[in-house]
Amino acid sequence: MFKHQLFMKKLVLFLFLASSVGVSIAQEINPKNIQIARDKWGVPHIFGKTDAEVAYGLAWAHSEDDFATIQTSYLAGKGMLGLLKGKQGAQIDYVVQLFRAKELVESRYEKDISPQYKAVLLGYAQGFNAYAKAHKKDVLVPELFPVTPKDMLAFSVLQLAISSGADQALKAIFDGKVATLDFLKPGGSNAFAFNSAKTTDGSVYLAINAHQPLEGPVAFYEAQLCSEEGWNILGALFPGAPSILHGVNENLGWAHTVNYPDKLDTYQLEMNPQNPKQYKFDGQWVNLEEKKIPLKIKLGGLVPITVQKDAYWSKYGPTVISKKGTFSIRTAALDEIRGLEQWYNMNKATNFTEFNKALQMVAIPGYNIVYADKRDTIFYISNGKLPLRDSSYAWKGTLPGNTSKTLWTDYHKLSDLPQVLKPAAGYVFNANHSPFNSTAPAENISVKNYDKTMGYETWENNRSVRFMEQVAAKDKFTFEEFKRIKFDHQLPQKLAFYTNVDSLFLLDEAKNPEIADVLRILKMWDRKADTSSIGASLFTQTYYTIEAKLKSQGRSFGVYTAAECKQALIETKAYFNKYYSSINVPFSNYQRLIRGTVSMAAVGMPDVLAAVMSESYKNGTRKMNSGDAYINIVRFPKDGSLPHIESINTFGASMHKESPHFADQRAMYQAQVLKPMTLDKNVVLKNAEKVYHPEM
Repeated sequence: MFKHQLFMKKLVLFLFLASSVGVSIAQEINPKNIQIARDKWGVPHIFGKTDAEVAYGLAWAHSEDDFATIQTSYLAGKGMLGLLKGKQGAQIDYVVQLFRAKELVESRYEKDISPQYKAVLLGYAQGFNAYAKAHKKDVLVPELFPVTPKDMLAFSVLQLAISSGADQALKAIFDGKVATLDFLKPGGSNAFAFNSAKTTDGSVYLAINAHQPLEGPVAFYEAQLCSEEGWNILGALFPGAPSILHGVNENLGWAHTVNYPDKLDTYQLEMNPQNPKQYKFDGQWVNLEEKKIPLKIKLGGLVPITVQKDAYWSKYGPTVISKKGTFSIRTAALDEIRGLEQWYNMNKATNFTEFNKALQMVAIPGYNIVYADKRDTIFYISNGKLPLRDSSYAWKGTLPGNTSKTLWTDYHKLSDLPQVLKPAAGYVFNANHSPFNSTAPAENISVKNYDKTMGYETWENNRSVRFMEQVAAKDKFTFEEFKRIKFDHQLPQKLAFYTNVDSLFLLDEAKNPEIADVLRILKMWDRKADTSSIGASLFTQTYYTIEAKLKSQGRSFGVYTAAECKQALIETKAYFNKYYSSINVPFSNYQRLIRGTVSMAAVGMPDVLAAVMSESYKNGTRKMNSGDAYINIVRFPKDGSLPHIESINTFGASMHKESPHFADQRAMYQAQVLKPMTLDKNVVLKNAEKVYHPEM
């Protein structure tokens, strides 16, 4: 009797998992082959015989810590957010369906995705679905399940399209009346690597420092993934990702930062005066493709309703009919489904040749890469899937949508992209600034050598300038000195904000008596975001005042005039007098790191290496909401042994308030102290506080 019941239980589980991939046959995964080892900080270390088993374990472990966010991510990817967030979610669902990610995946899945990676995707989907089945009370929208590998890839396409600016382009066309997916956007970051030419001990150092939201679908989650098929890596990933997005394995590591080449084009179509649904293309009138998109919306506790909304596509891509005209957008991110597989191949690379082979896929549409390995190789590339464009057109503006000359169909090879390999200076770096400043000045590549239609950025920022100040100060660095660079919270002497705000420090006190006290403090300020600093409080509040004004005016670059700076300082002074009855407010009283009921000082500010971005909170204080989100500092020893790894996640491993790991890394982050980590399975299991299998 017992054997029969056990057989039926396994059969039911198999059928449930098999349903998660439609016509595909579910692979047999035995959870008993999977170990989840939780260390003292609750970080999961996933061990399995196969990569697919490890992916299953990752899905289970991450769901234990943040099931709600993974669900929200996949709901967005499947265009079902309206079932959770009502009308607001349905607006996003419309944008998602306009991108046609699901159709793209459906058409290319069998041909583009390797059997090996299909198994990994399936393993993750099975683990996620199994967790949902075992925790039905935590399911937000039952219609989401089962999640399939194709759903996972569609969500990845969506996320990469958003990082390429697709939703912002639609917003601009709609005159601000379309929802944007800001919760899926990546932030800024720092990344730098030193090889033996720049280190005192002859080791290789790598700094992985992502500046992201602290919570939500693009908040980093830390894990180790280790299989008997050669997968052994520790690093960070987003909710729903089945592999590490940047981190370190036994041989090498890499870090990402956001880059800003021209990843998206906007076209204005020439419409037929006699037929508003036709546009001219190469001298012929062509019909817009038209479809009514069904949007499911759940309002309150009522049964979901379905509304229909018209959607259009041209040869260029998603199309919007607005008061200003009819426009289409085109981005490489909506022409590629292999991004996750490329990351997986990067995970498993054992040397630079293999890592470079993974990059040759050119399947990730953006992101800088800073690379280092135990063989003393360092490398930088401004990665991207960038179109081959006709140089006779101004690609930064709106393009004519009436000719095949602007309808690009092919892409640059990896070798076409800005990159530096093994510079003699011994270092490479990026802080979301120009790819043409990635190492010592004498070895930097020139913008003149690259296709101007790629639209690469050429600006600097405060982090890049400050990094250069520090790296030029010494010939060689110890590992501790290397770490101090990352935790630096000082603006450079010469400011490099995207909008020039130098007048804040140049205004004459005598000519501006109403803010003379503020000006005196700012001019004496050492430009550090120390907890005791009054200047840091005044400057940071002024920064946010200016940022809000620029955003309201649609400005992003240029010069903030002396008169504008004066007004911003007047408003800053009024702010502190209102909330604190004084302008002499220490930074620790103004900016806070808050998790649950505990509040502590948050060191750092916008655009310093120890970056902190914040939002208005209570009684004039600001609450850190993004910035330093995941830090991983690596040393590859000269003897070739396993890398020395130290990391921190700003809050902790769990999103559950009742968990001891909800905020147990917060104090270490605030003190700029990192926790030791390892890739050694035996050490992990020996010191683990809990080792278990995913539930059946």
